[in-house]
Amino acid sequence: MSEIVNRVAQSKLITFDLEELYPTGQRLVLDIKDWLFEGLILREKEFRTKALEHDWTQYQDHYVALTCSSEAIIPGWAYMFLASRLGPFAKKVVVGDLETLETAIYQDVLRDLDVSTFKDKPVIIKGCSHKPVPQNAYIFAVEKIQEVAKSVMYGEACSSVPIFKRR
Repeated sequence: MSEIVNRVAQSKLITFDLEELYPTGQRLVLDIKDWLFEGLILREKEFRTKALEHDWTQYQDHYVALTCSSEAIIPGWAYMFLASRLGPFAKKVVVGDLETLETAIYQDVLRDLDVSTFKDKPVIIKGCSHKPVPQNAYIFAVEKIQEVAKSVMYGEACSSVPIFKRR
C-alpha cells in the first residue's frame, strides 16, 4: 500500500485570506433621518444644533457609515459637517451603507499591504469567510497581488479557479 501524500501541503502555493486582515472595531450606521424636519427637510440651523449637541464620544474607535433612510435630498456639506465632528473619534467615516464602509476599510488595508512575499509565487485568494468581506475587497486584492505573483487563483487549494497567470 502506497503512502498518501498531501501535494497541497508540499506545494509552493501561498494562501491569502482576506478575513485575516479584517480590522477590529465596531461598525455603525448613523442615520440622520431623525435630524431632519419631518424626516425630509434639512434646515441648516436645526441640523447644526443637533450635531453640536450630539455625543460624538460614543463613536470612539468605531467605523461609521453616514446615511439617510428617508427620501430627503441631503446637501454634500451636511455629510462633511458630520464627518468633521466624527473625525476626532471614529476610525473611518463614509457616506453609505455597511458594505460601502467595509469596502473603504479594506481599500485602506490593501493599499498598505506588503505583497513582496508573493513575488513570483502562485497565490490562492481564499474564497470563504465568516466575516463580512465585501466583494470589492477581492477585486482590490487581485489587482495588488497580480503585480508580483506568478499566478493568482480563487477558492480553496482543492478546488480553485484560475484568475491570472504571468506570461
